[in-house]
Amino acid sequence: MSDVAGFGLALAVVSMAGLLAVLSNRVSERIRIPAPAIFLIAAAVASDLIPALGRVPVLTVQRVVTVMLILLLFDGGMHIGRRRFRSAAGAVLWVGVIGTLVTTLGVAVLAHLVFGFNLLASLLLGVALAPTDPAVVFSVLGRREVAGRSGTVLEGESGVNDPVGIAAMAALLTAGTTGGLPALGAGAGEFALEMVVGGAVGLIGGYALSVAMCKLPLPSGALYPLRTLLAAGAIYGLATVVHGSGFLAVFVAGIVVGDIRAPYKADIERFHSSLASLAEIIAFTILGLTVSLTDLAHSNAWLIGLGLAALLALLVRPVLVGLLLLPIRLSRGERLFVMWSGLKGAVPILLGTYILSAGVPDAERLYQVVVVVVAFSVIIQGGLVPTVAHYAGVPMRVVEPEPWALGMRFRHEPAGLRRHVVAPGSPADGSAIADLDLGEDTWISMINRGGALVAVRGTTALRAGDEVLLLVDQETDADVESLFSPSTTATPAP
Repeated sequence: MSDVAGFGLALAVVSMAGLLAVLSNRVSERIRIPAPAIFLIAAAVASDLIPALGRVPVLTVQRVVTVMLILLLFDGGMHIGRRRFRSAAGAVLWVGVIGTLVTTLGVAVLAHLVFGFNLLASLLLGVALAPTDPAVVFSVLGRREVAGRSGTVLEGESGVNDPVGIAAMAALLTAGTTGGLPALGAGAGEFALEMVVGGAVGLIGGYALSVAMCKLPLPSGALYPLRTLLAAGAIYGLATVVHGSGFLAVFVAGIVVGDIRAPYKADIERFHSSLASLAEIIAFTILGLTVSLTDLAHSNAWLIGLGLAALLALLVRPVLVGLLLLPIRLSRGERLFVMWSGLKGAVPILLGTYILSAGVPDAERLYQVVVVVVAFSVIIQGGLVPTVAHYAGVPMRVVEPEPWALGMRFRHEPAGLRRHVVAPGSPADGSAIADLDLGEDTWISMINRGGALVAVRGTTALRAGDEVLLLVDQETDADVESLFSPSTTATPAP
């Protein structure tokens, strides 16, 4: 029984720590510090107080964080979807790929000239600190909805540049251990191969998954989210086996299936959103356990990290990425917002663990510098994102959760069910339902106004922003759509 009691105690402690991590999101909103920073710092403190916690093998950390990143990237891709990605695809790829490379060079130059690191160490720091992080970006934006293309650019960049950074780190470590320009050229070729193959596997895998989601029924509704979860893992694994970027493949596959109409789609999205939240907690917690605050305090890495973090936030990204943003169709305020919001997080620390496991000279100090830069980025930059959005004139609103849902399940797809959003200035804006030319075969069944259910009566006046659920005749759908907006704003009901 002693073994059972010990296991029970361990399970209780871990579960209580998880509950505290979930509740810390409320604390995060009040103190304006993103939740990932709380997880990271709390785990680092715990590893100092209980040294046994800090003895997790680096390889175990890398594998656990890799699985968590698969969950985060797939959910992030689904959240973006094809329609949003298509509207900013060029900008996302331009900033996500080229922006990562120029940031790498910018950080490497500063690390070498200002802080005296050798060439290899400088390049390693540049590669580790170049990618922005989906976990932090999604956490900081969280309930906030950013109007315009800047939000899509940020989310897309954080999903694209992580595979770029991880592939670049693998190529650089290979070249650094073998040495010479031929090795560097081979590393560049391997990097390009990983990007191309990873993207192709993601497209093919995402398309195959979308067909299965739409055409292949399962005996239980509970199996549908599990199918997409296991498919994401299979896509990552297959891409890796054929020498592609598994992370890029998973992110692309998420984008492909993000907008499809499929059975249990809303349940699938909620399931992956919950898994992504859990992945964020686990990733930053286990990475925090690798940080020794005592060792950090007794070295000069914290001072170098703060200096490099300030230069990265105030000089490197604004200048280099800012130049890349010039040809992109963004307002001046949106450019400023994107330049500031290039947040670092779990991926740079994961890349730092690669430096540790590769046995690079002075690896421990390099890792400490990466951790300090990430802490600065999450706490300072992440905490100021809403303020910067306000002064840059980027519309950002908090989307309150809507925990109550009304709905019915059908065996077959309800073809006549449509959802429209009342656009400002549309014929429906300010009009009573009885005054709308809906026709005899169309009627409004439900109105959602600011998260509240509005009674459907002939005298009920619609307002801009109202979400309206209709039962329509397929032949008159185009005429009904024109009542809510002069452009196409309808989206299929889930």
